Amino acid sequence: MAQQLIGKRLVRVHEGVRLSGRIVETEAYCPDGPADLACHGSKNKGRPTKRTAVMFGPAGVAYVYFNYGIHWLFNVVTGHPSQPGAVLIRAIAPLEGIEQMRRLRHPRPDRELTNGPAKLTQAMEITGQHNGEHLCRPDSVIWIEDGSLLPEDKICCGPRIGLGQTPEPWFSMPWRFWLKGDPFVSK
Repeated sequence: MAQQLIGKRLVRVHEGVRLSGRIVETEAYCPDGPADLACHGSKNKGRPTKRTAVMFGPAGVAYVYFNYGIHWLFNVVTGHPSQPGAVLIRAIAPLEGIEQMRRLRHPRPDRELTNGPAKLTQAMEITGQHNGEHLCRPDSVIWIEDGSLLPEDKICCGPRIGLGQTPEPWFSMPWRFWLKGDPFVSK
């Protein structure tokens, strides 16, 4: 799913303005096989907590959590009910509502508007109130639309970023995907 989300559009209506961007970078956090020790759902002996409960629900909803007490991060739940799985949206290339994104991100060069997971949530004003939001319903304030179909050779993969002390093999799993050459892919 992380690879399939590359090229789709993340859309949010904020203050009546449609904000959107093409998804250009993702990371998978998977329930398959032995517990992915980088996945929030693997904590608490694999049982849901107040923070992770959404990950244990149906696919197609937002899992938005506060990271390091500073930033909101946006994920798409992808697992089966009772199996935590999500895809972190790491970066988008802005398409619509760029003026609004500039205001929300304060003075930043355009290429720094959404080139990281915390930057994109700031630019789209995605917060904890969106946790559990259905991403496929027409009445949602945030959703995912079809985008351009990309050839597989344009999508790169490698290890995830910022996993701290996560042990191997999870630290090196090639579950980060990005659009080759896109300037909005995070550093």
